[in-house]
Amino acid sequence: MELIKKEDLDGFVRQNVQVAILDEEGNDKAPFVHKEIIKTGLCPDGTHLRIYFDHMNFFAVPLTSSVEASDSRWAAFDQEAGLKYVIKKRA
Repeated sequence: MELIKKEDLDGFVRQNVQVAILDEEGNDKAPFVHKEIIKTGLCPDGTHLRIYFDHMNFFAVPLTSSVEASDSRWAAFDQEAGLKYVIKKRA
């Protein structure tokens, strides 16, 4: 596992994806939802990566999260909060 790099999400921008937030045991905190990622960027204080679904709505993942990434799936685990953020490309 490595830390978050904004570039790892470049292949997911402008793609139809499924996103979910899971707890440490892998249980859904919110169900997978279909979204389009329109852009990514750092928050103003530089501590989180924002993943935008439109010009206002986003979720923010701490830059200290560990990441597992492939061409079709990106997952970041925030150890402090015990949450896993998952993005999967839709077929």
